[in-house]
Amino acid sequence: MIFSNTLIKWYLQNKRDLLWRETKDPYLIWLSEIILQQTRIAQGTPYYVSFVAEFPTVFDLANANEEQVLKLWQGLGYYSRARNLHKTAQYISNELHGVFPDNYDTLLKLKGVGEYTAAAIASFSYDEAVPVVDGNVFRVLSRYFDIQTDIQSSGAKKEFSALAFELMPKDCAALFNQAIMEFGALQCVPKNPNCSNCPFNTSCSALQKKKVNQLPFKSKKLKVKNRFFNYLIVFDANENTIIQKRTSKGIWHNLYEFPLIETEVTVDFDYIDKAIKESFLLDKTIINITQYNHKDIVHKLSHQHLHIKFWKITIEEVLENAIDTVSLKTFPFPIVIYNFIEKI
Repeated sequence: MIFSNTLIKWYLQNKRDLLWRETKDPYLIWLSEIILQQTRIAQGTPYYVSFVAEFPTVFDLANANEEQVLKLWQGLGYYSRARNLHKTAQYISNELHGVFPDNYDTLLKLKGVGEYTAAAIASFSYDEAVPVVDGNVFRVLSRYFDIQTDIQSSGAKKEFSALAFELMPKDCAALFNQAIMEFGALQCVPKNPNCSNCPFNTSCSALQKKKVNQLPFKSKKLKVKNRFFNYLIVFDANENTIIQKRTSKGIWHNLYEFPLIETEVTVDFDYIDKAIKESFLLDKTIINITQYNHKDIVHKLSHQHLHIKFWKITIEEVLENAIDTVSLKTFPFPIVIYNFIEKI
């Protein structure tokens, strides 16, 4: 009880004014939680504002087409979140008549809603006594109680959830959940926290044992794959270009891109020149091939690093299904391609 009271007192004195904390509407809370997954609040807030303005109700989101949703999501990454958001909105709108499930177990059945998101909605909207466990919670509890459990292990979530539930005042679950997440985000930060100005500096086990920077314990390292993308920006006689939709599963599903040549390593002009003339533009008269960026643009995703080159190809003919550069910007692109389009 002392831990919870101290934590909540700190929260009430230090909490940030965040838009989604001003409501109990499950739609708005769900929207904020999906947007903020693996996203910093500073980055996610403008997206939240845009989504609420464009889709003020779950019915509005359900009635949008997927490209509208992906375009608004552009730059947030992890685009499966946006696709699941749209599908779940359609399910709630069409099957549940716009009424969100009102408990953790039922919320967990929604597409794209995991344990953390279900707990957040259940506690923030309905005051259900269910703990949220995210990276902040892992960090705060592992340090305060000196817990050595590998947070990547299969049983870690269950262990930390049980501890958080034990600490949680059951009559103010939402307040406790907000407090412990905010404490991890602002005070008990991953690197070099200001422990001298912490309300727990006389009772934190990790601080007493000088193990703050060793916790939480995380053993598994993500293996990163390197991929090499060569995008072909083809301009025809009308100065229009062509794009394609990524329909295969994997990164950027259903987003648009320029024609792509993927290689095993970074390649030079001679390789691209030969590949274009032998396979991509067999029946076209190539006027010029130039390279926009001589040094690879490295776009880092969680599990792979993309080494990207953009190539400009000018041809004499008129391309079928080509689009002008103004229309180009209306399509949803991965942010690295969109930024390139903005520059040229």
